Amino acid sequence: MTTVDLTHELVEQIDWHWRTQLRPRLEGLTDDEYFWEPVAGTWHVRRKANSTSEFQPGTGDWTIDWAWPEPVPAPVTTIAWRLSHLLVGVLGARIAGHFGGEPHDYQTYRYPETAADALARLDDLYRQWLDGVNSWSAADLAVPVGDREPAAYADQPRATLVLHINRELIHHGAEIALLRDLYAHRPLTG
Repeated sequence: MTTVDLTHELVEQIDWHWRTQLRPRLEGLTDDEYFWEPVAGTWHVRRKANSTSEFQPGTGDWTIDWAWPEPVPAPVTTIAWRLSHLLVGVLGARIAGHFGGEPHDYQTYRYPETAADALARLDDLYRQWLDGVNSWSAADLAVPVGDREPAAYADQPRATLVLHINRELIHHGAEIALLRDLYAHRPLTG
């Protein structure tokens, strides 16, 4: 009987995607792409002085567009918004809650002002997440997430959380790649 190294399989799933698809697609991301708003009403990361939103989370001069409940249909989001979501809600908060990393939440986060800063932060948090997951044995992956996640998920095992984060990175990474493609093929004016 073959033994499956669950930690290895979970890490390899996302790391293969990161190395061969997602991270290469982010190379050369410009500030113009990062801040590009493909349609009117796009949710974005913007200077607080330019925001029309009543709620302006974040410290410093920048905020992320956000509303609860989310409008229906949900707004299109910029690359800056998607990367910030990965930085705060997908990786940062989970690293803080499960591996003792710096606290991350939408209200107090200092949002990146450039594509280069966002990518540097993403690389750092991705490495922290991978190191953390690599530290969990199969027995550790069976432990319920408890109060480190919303109450509805408290009884779910850590392996379920890891699969969720893998899906989030793949899903939002694909959206960012599509936005880059749309930006590259947008009609040029003038």
